[in-house]
Amino acid sequence: MRSTLCRTLFALGLLLALLLIVPLLMPIPPLEETVPPEQLAGPDSRFLQINGLTVHYKILGSGNPGIILLHSFAASTFSWREVIKPMSNWGTVVAFDRPGFGLTERPTRWTGPNPYSPEAQADLTIQLMDALGIKRAVLIGHSAGGAIALLTILKYPERVEALVLIAPAVYIDNSVPDWARLLLDTPQIRRLGPLLVRSIRNWGLTLARSAWHDPTKLTPEIEEGYTRPLRAENWDRGLWEVVRASRPLRLERRLAEIQKPVLVVTGDSDRIVPPEHSIRLSKEIPGGRLVVIPQCGHVPQEECSEPFLKAVEAFLRDL
Repeated sequence: MRSTLCRTLFALGLLLALLLIVPLLMPIPPLEETVPPEQLAGPDSRFLQINGLTVHYKILGSGNPGIILLHSFAASTFSWREVIKPMSNWGTVVAFDRPGFGLTERPTRWTGPNPYSPEAQADLTIQLMDALGIKRAVLIGHSAGGAIALLTILKYPERVEALVLIAPAVYIDNSVPDWARLLLDTPQIRRLGPLLVRSIRNWGLTLARSAWHDPTKLTPEIEEGYTRPLRAENWDRGLWEVVRASRPLRLERRLAEIQKPVLVVTGDSDRIVPPEHSIRLSKEIPGGRLVVIPQCGHVPQEECSEPFLKAVEAFLRDL
């Protein structure tokens, strides 16, 4: 009996040692065919240094109001391609890539606040406005970008004129649970994390198709636009850092603090953020307005751009 117990403990100890050591020794294959983000930029791309971070953005139009576009998780400025030019007839429109996405720099080391955290991304929104001379702006945020827009208005209410929230991810918590955070901070998981997120190459387009009411509208050109940032240097490390930095924002507890006009837009067949969530949010924000676009999925600004633009234009006209 005693010898059996000893063998069992030895086996468990050996297994634990392997779990601790193997991840530190396992070779991590380098990313292939990646290039500096600037080499993937389009003719309308611009780059700006903010607190040592190179931010990719696009700007069209002039005058007031300032309109800042915040994209969703795993998206980029590309997701605003159908609406940014028409919006430029209303004022100065700026779309930028949040840290961890698109062509914005993905630092592997930093001093000060974590640039991938939600709070730092809210700060970056205001810092970009400062750099471009925009004193106040309408924030238009899609999905996870809607959550950042809400966080921004709560931190800087004097800098925000109004919000447009497109299928905002407020009641869906995809952040890392507190109990798992210690695990993510171990040297073993930190080493393997970027390798794990590389699987987005396989499931990313499947998720994108589920975001559309009519997936047949996803042309090869659109798919290439979605995946183009996966050729940027350190894209896997950046995405992993976004995952590590996520935490429950619990924005639903602070909705009563919002005293600015808010429009919530959702597609009636959204399979990512259920329309019921957007309807609930419009009711819980004081004076919130709601537009439900028929036969539309999670990306109204892409799939249903005309009714989306009409809804936003009417909302801005009433400000």
